[in-house]
Amino acid sequence: MSTQQKIGLVVEGGGMKCAYNAAILDLFLDEGITFNYCIGVSAGSGNLVSYLAGQRGRNLRFFTEHIHDPEYFGLKSLLKTGDLFGIQHIYGDLTRADGKDPLDFPAFLANPTEYEAVVTNALTGKPEYFGKDAMKQDDYRLIMASSAIPVACHPVELNGVPYFDGGLTDAIPVRRALERGCDKLVVILSKNRDYVKKPQGMRHLYRWGCRKYPNIVAALDRRHTVYNANFQDVFALELAGKAFVLAPSHPFRVSTYSMKEADEQALYDMGMEDFRNQKARLKAFLSGE
Repeated sequence: MSTQQKIGLVVEGGGMKCAYNAAILDLFLDEGITFNYCIGVSAGSGNLVSYLAGQRGRNLRFFTEHIHDPEYFGLKSLLKTGDLFGIQHIYGDLTRADGKDPLDFPAFLANPTEYEAVVTNALTGKPEYFGKDAMKQDDYRLIMASSAIPVACHPVELNGVPYFDGGLTDAIPVRRALERGCDKLVVILSKNRDYVKKPQGMRHLYRWGCRKYPNIVAALDRRHTVYNANFQDVFALELAGKAFVLAPSHPFRVSTYSMKEADEQALYDMGMEDFRNQKARLKAFLSGE
C-alpha cells in the first residue's frame, strides 16, 4: 500500500449476501492487504470488525454454521426479542467474550485502521457515522443498530437515540470515505454491476410497522432512488480511477434473508474466485502503479 495516499475500504451490507465480502476480507488477511480507513454498513460493518481483528474464517461461520441456531433468524428470535433477525443473538450471545464465537475486541481496538459504521437515525431519517469509540468489550450495539432492518427489527438505541440499518440511507458510503480524506477507495458490493433497485415492496407493512417513525417511512419510500444514484456514484469513481470495485461476477440466488448453508458457501466461494481473478489489478491499484 502506498504510504503517500490515504486508501479506504467501503463494504456494502445486504444481510446474507455479505458472505461474498466475507471471502474477500479473508483473502485480504491472507495477502496482508490493509487500509488506512474502513467503513461498513449493516452486515458489512460486522464483517469488517472480524477482518480488523484478524479473525480469518470467523465471518464465514456466521453464514454457514451459526445460521442453524434457532435464535439467529425466524420464529424463535421473533418470540424472544420481537426481532425476526436475531441481532442480539448474533452480535451479543455469539460475539461476547464468553460466547460461542467471540470477537477479539482488543485486537480490533489495537488495529490502527480507522473504522466507521453507518446507522440511520430513526427520528430524522438521516445517516450518521460512528467509530470505535462507540464500542466497548461485549457492547456491540453499533453493529446491531447498523444491521437493524426496519420492520424485521426494532431500532437499537445509541446514547438514547433509536437507530435503524445504515443501508436505508447510505448503502455504499463512498462519499463519507472521501470526506474522511481518502484519496482512493476499494469498494466491495453485494450486488451485480447491472443491479437496479426497485421501489420498496409491501409499503402497507412498513408504513404500519414504522408508524412511530415517519421519517423512516419517507426514507423507505425513496430508498430505491437514493440507492441507484449511490450505485452510479461508485462506478463514476471507478471510471475516474479513484475506486477499485469488487462485485459478484455471476448472478446468484442468495437473498437478504437466505438461510441455506450451501448457497452461502457458494457465494463465499465466488468471492474467493473473484478476488483471485482481480488480485494483480487490485495490488497495482493499491500501489499506485
